[in-house]
Amino acid sequence: MKFRPCIDIHNGCVKQIVGGSLADKNSAADENFVSEYGGGYYAELYKSRGLSGGHIIILNPAGSEYYEADRRQAFSALEKYPMGLQIGGGKISFERLEKLCSAVGKDRVVLDLSCRRRDGKYYIVTDRWQKFTDTEVTAESIEMLRGYCDEFLIHAVDVEGKQHGIESDIVSLLGSIDGITATYAGGIGSYEDIRKLKALGRGRIDFTVGSALDIFGGCLDFDKICSEYSDK
Repeated sequence: MKFRPCIDIHNGCVKQIVGGSLADKNSAADENFVSEYGGGYYAELYKSRGLSGGHIIILNPAGSEYYEADRRQAFSALEKYPMGLQIGGGKISFERLEKLCSAVGKDRVVLDLSCRRRDGKYYIVTDRWQKFTDTEVTAESIEMLRGYCDEFLIHAVDVEGKQHGIESDIVSLLGSIDGITATYAGGIGSYEDIRKLKALGRGRIDFTVGSALDIFGGCLDFDKICSEYSDK
């Protein structure tokens, strides 16, 4: 179980937001933290700590007035830490998945299965977490999608940015699937949440912490987590 870093970009800034509040209309979101530093700063910080496999998420849609500024922040981070970060954001398209795998190889593809609860089940959501798909997150759907990627990133959107605890059912599901590499994101607000994630995920699931980290205005010590869960 490893700590994976994150860089979320919205309206041209590195931010931590409440995931479920994100809306394309008026480029709105409830903000937990807006950094004075850019993506490149955080990329260099993560590189210096030996943290790999981090994700960069662009939270404005293409066509937004902020989209190009988001891209500049994202590419600045990629340039500072080549092969240490992945950039993401988009929607489900098997045609594009096929093309992506053909172009770069499935070993370089990470699929973000962001999900939200509806009627007691978790469904993949797209379009910056605003649109429900008909695809339920189950062991079967993950097995089907693993043919297109090397890793999964799972955002539990309903708890994203709230720091009130993890989505236990999702973590338990991921921990029950043999042979996958997955990173969980959402709701971690304490060291106890990390220990709970380790137990429920059977030590198999990596994790990311956003708003709760002290580097993003929270109370959890970034260096402490790095020392316990980094690749070094």
